[in-house]
Amino acid sequence: MLLGKKVLLTGAAGFLGFSFLHFFAHINSSQPDNRKITVTAVDNFLRGRPRWVSELAASDPTVVLKVFDASQPWPDEEGVFDFVIHGASIASPKVYRQYPLETLDANIAGLRHMLELARRTKCKSILNFSSSEIYGDPPANEIPTTESYRGHVACIGPRACYDESKRVGETLCYLYAKHYGVPVKIVRPFNNYGPGLRLTDGRLLPDLCRDVLADRDIVLYSDGSPTRTFCYASDALSGYLLALLSPHEGEPFNIGTSSPEISIRDFSAMLLRVAGSRREIKCMKSAEAEYLTDNPQRRCPNISKAISMLGYQPQVNLEYGLQRSLEWYRKFHELEHTEDAVRT
Repeated sequence: MLLGKKVLLTGAAGFLGFSFLHFFAHINSSQPDNRKITVTAVDNFLRGRPRWVSELAASDPTVVLKVFDASQPWPDEEGVFDFVIHGASIASPKVYRQYPLETLDANIAGLRHMLELARRTKCKSILNFSSSEIYGDPPANEIPTTESYRGHVACIGPRACYDESKRVGETLCYLYAKHYGVPVKIVRPFNNYGPGLRLTDGRLLPDLCRDVLADRDIVLYSDGSPTRTFCYASDALSGYLLALLSPHEGEPFNIGTSSPEISIRDFSAMLLRVAGSRREIKCMKSAEAEYLTDNPQRRCPNISKAISMLGYQPQVNLEYGLQRSLEWYRKFHELEHTEDAVRT
């Protein structure tokens, strides 16, 4: 369904963009010119332009790289697309606490502009990235968490700009699907990790890998008891593509893995074991007063809906995924080095 089609990808320089652009490049490498997927890849490069995205665009004529603020309307003269993948957002808690209004703009105004584009041009499908954070901090009887759980979320606080804007985004998708027939699909990612996630991102795995690569003790800014499940990038990508190409308009899908649900301390210990490191795990209090405010104690999805309706089947076990991630950071982390951030 994607071959020979035009795709608009927002947030192209981020973690999601890394997965999608490398997937499209891989598919295109075996296709004749008339069946290649043409990708318009846009980003505002607020956090700089990674080397990998510049090099990929320079080496692949099917990728058109543009500086664009996805919170603004898409200009009509920039073209029509068969598929829209709206990945522009700030997903790192460290970063969205720095840019709360920009986070709101991308997740609400930016999404509405993309939905308007899809409505106006009658695209075949548009994929919106929501988040597992829309569930907030579920009680034990709602874990593993299904898509029908309505959430336990704070509307005021350091995480609210992200959590609540993702919830509003889903309402926008529902309304555009119901009232305008826009073929929008919604995915709720659960703790994706793997190649393309910057070492400076501020999320758990990059922070731990920085300690491992520097051969120092791992420092946790909690007691290590919160639990998560972790989904490797290739498994997550398969779920996103299945949702994009599915007929289930306006439907949300949890994309992640349901096991193992592992504590942050045990996850850190597994990474040290995979790395062959004898370093220790130390717990201390963060200097940032709001570091753990509204941080959920448990996060684990029920993925039965994605399995039954999309045919989603994650394959990569956690230990192997950590090994692959660590290998990538060791070999290629210089590709995330950036030019200066672009201010728009």
